[in-house]
Amino acid sequence: MGSNCPNSAMDNAMYSEELAVAVRVVHMACCLCQRVQDGLVGTSSEQVKSKDDDSPVTVADWSVQATVSWILAEVFGSQNVSIVAEEEVQTLSKPDSADLLEAVVNTVNECLSEAPKFGLKCPDKALRTSQVLDAISRCNSTGGPKGRHWILDPVDGTLGFVRGDQYAVALALIEDGKVVIGVLGCPNYPMKKEWLNYHNKFYQAMSKQSPPASDSWEKGCVMYARRGSGEAWMQPMVLGDEKLEWPNSARLIKVSSIDNPAMATFCEPVEKSNSNHSFTKGLVHSVGLRKQPLRVYSMVKYAAVARGDAEIFMKFARAGYKEKIWDHAAGVLIVEEAGGVVTDAGGRPLDFSRGIYLEGLDRGIIVCSGAALHEKIIGAVYASWDSSNL
Repeated sequence: MGSNCPNSAMDNAMYSEELAVAVRVVHMACCLCQRVQDGLVGTSSEQVKSKDDDSPVTVADWSVQATVSWILAEVFGSQNVSIVAEEEVQTLSKPDSADLLEAVVNTVNECLSEAPKFGLKCPDKALRTSQVLDAISRCNSTGGPKGRHWILDPVDGTLGFVRGDQYAVALALIEDGKVVIGVLGCPNYPMKKEWLNYHNKFYQAMSKQSPPASDSWEKGCVMYARRGSGEAWMQPMVLGDEKLEWPNSARLIKVSSIDNPAMATFCEPVEKSNSNHSFTKGLVHSVGLRKQPLRVYSMVKYAAVARGDAEIFMKFARAGYKEKIWDHAAGVLIVEEAGGVVTDAGGRPLDFSRGIYLEGLDRGIIVCSGAALHEKIIGAVYASWDSSNL
């Protein structure tokens, strides 16, 4: 795919400043995550805690949230920034979490010190512990149908992150209930589609055996889109001491043109705790999908559809589980602007205007590269739906 420069389009577009800041801060966050993940994998680190629902949270989750919150407040003014994000400070504030809190503060300051490399301003001096906690706590908005709200998932797919596998950093901007900007950082996204089937360590080893050609990228990218542009872009991750050359090194991405179910690749969540794999399996059979599912952690599934590495992503939650807006906002917009279709299982657009949950969701979420596949999936849902499946 040829390289194109989106400069002219972005210069004259609405939300151009917001998009530029979002892309830059997600790049920063991805580099932070890479460092933390390298230190976590294979260790029994105290840097991983369990939340009330037993899902893991790491130094990276809190550090990314603090970093993104601080940057957005500096650029747009803390009084003007509403942020909906996943993490709270209660665990960090406990007496037995002193070492964890210190690690977060150090990680945030290390990341912010590199801000100029990404075209952003760094603090005049290192942030104090109270300032880091304030930045995390500032992300307490619940969104809603009016106004502007930044939607952040600091580490989407923490389980994959802890295991050294796929995860994503997701940042979106919602205005009056509509997602207008989506940025998705995928630090472990492999160069080759086939490698998504394997653990991160596999394609790290393969990369060393077969170095990338001069016209290809190392693993890791940031994808982004602006509503109504009809374009989605992908930018390579910054490596080492490189400076971010955005948007000059970005390239357009498009969804796949495959519309034959027998040829299509579909994604589904790895985790079974909040996803109904058995119902999905029945749908796959009835639609005629023949390939093995691509089970991937996090919003990387949206990235795979947007980039043309997969054609379908389906998620049907188990009874009682409510989808949260930060798990979908950025990915939905990027897929749509890349030419794909995203709805609930009733064929309706996802509603991001009703707080932190996707309220009113009809059964599940269906993401497709095109209308033809989407219609077949929707039809299969109606034909095979049985409430006892969930």
